[in-house]
Amino acid sequence: ENPLEMHEGELEILDVNDNPPTFPQRSIALQMSEASASGARFRLEGADDPDIGTNTVAAYTIGSSDHFSLKTQKTESGIIIVELLLEKSLNRELQSSFQLLLTATDGGTPQRSATAQILITVLDFNDNPPVFDHDIYRGSVRENAPRGTLVLKVQANDLDEGLNAELTYHFSDVALRGVQDVFSLDPRTGEIRVQGPLDFEAVNSYSLDIQAQDHGPPAMTGHSKVLIKVIDVNDNAPEIRITSAFNKIQENMPRGSFICLINVIDRDSGANGQVRCEIQTDVPFRLQKTSNHYKLVTSEPLDREAMSEYNILISAWDLGWPSLSSNKTIQITISDVNDYAPQFAESSYNVYVMENNAPGVSIFTVTATDHDLDQNSYLSYSFLDNHIQNMPVYTYLSINSMNGSIYALRSFDYEEFKNFQIHVQA
Repeated sequence: ENPLEMHEGELEILDVNDNPPTFPQRSIALQMSEASASGARFRLEGADDPDIGTNTVAAYTIGSSDHFSLKTQKTESGIIIVELLLEKSLNRELQSSFQLLLTATDGGTPQRSATAQILITVLDFNDNPPVFDHDIYRGSVRENAPRGTLVLKVQANDLDEGLNAELTYHFSDVALRGVQDVFSLDPRTGEIRVQGPLDFEAVNSYSLDIQAQDHGPPAMTGHSKVLIKVIDVNDNAPEIRITSAFNKIQENMPRGSFICLINVIDRDSGANGQVRCEIQTDVPFRLQKTSNHYKLVTSEPLDREAMSEYNILISAWDLGWPSLSSNKTIQITISDVNDYAPQFAESSYNVYVMENNAPGVSIFTVTATDHDLDQNSYLSYSFLDNHIQNMPVYTYLSINSMNGSIYALRSFDYEEFKNFQIHVQA
């Protein structure tokens, strides 16, 4: 009975290892104080690989060195943080620079790799890197926050003095790829403010890598992560989509017949994305709620002769504050079925004819009406099986089947018969 069935499915696109890792720069320049203690770590800009899963960057290695080794750590998001670990103290007077080859390899098959030169300059000593108050800062901002809105403030401290303790804050190169148009970072105060438009429906959270760099020679940096959650506001009105619509239906359709499928979508979240839908109550239709859709069905018998067309207003609104709504109109035309019989204006007619009338003249016209439409209202007139003085009626009369005009085929004689009765049908 129901002409519509819907099934849902998911399609997963599997990644292949078709991209090698790439470093942002072919060479990485580092400055290290000869006072750096063994065990000091120096964050390196990692390689990027657009592949996913095991096909992305899996490991880092460096060439053999008595002074340095690599330390890697995998974050919750799957990013490998790579740091250069000082294994043996430095002496600028013995060796003022180092060159190391950093290799990044992925876990795919075939395995792909990339290299970058690490250029290390040993200088005298600014021996305390900046340290942030928190390893991870957390904040939130509404998606409609205007430009300049303060999100949060980061702060680092440096135990050195003078220029070695003066700090400048900036985003790391990795963070700049997605946030510089959205957030700004004051290099002096560490304040993070809204820089551009936010859209919860596009991006609902941001992870920023922040660096604090002192002004000492060599400059030292501290690192922290900032997690910003975007708070949804009710900025999307419900969208009404109508599918599988029958815009023309017959008036004899049974109660509960399917008309169309209505899908209401709201891109907001929570109560802002919860929607209600209804139609006006003065029509012979109603909505049936299914899992994620509404069905418009007939609720009462239809009568084209009473109403041949309906403009049904569909209204949808969300539960946010303030609530947003939208409307859509669907036009339904009721097609005719032959449910009305023709009707004559009178159930009987009295016709008077002068005797000795001329044959072939019209003596009367009957007219019937039909409330149906088109072919269902086209009428044809004829005599029922009547006789006049034991003779078929067609001996005396004829009728125009198109317009109901009745003609005398012969002259009538009053002395022969004074009256007779005939039956006409339409």
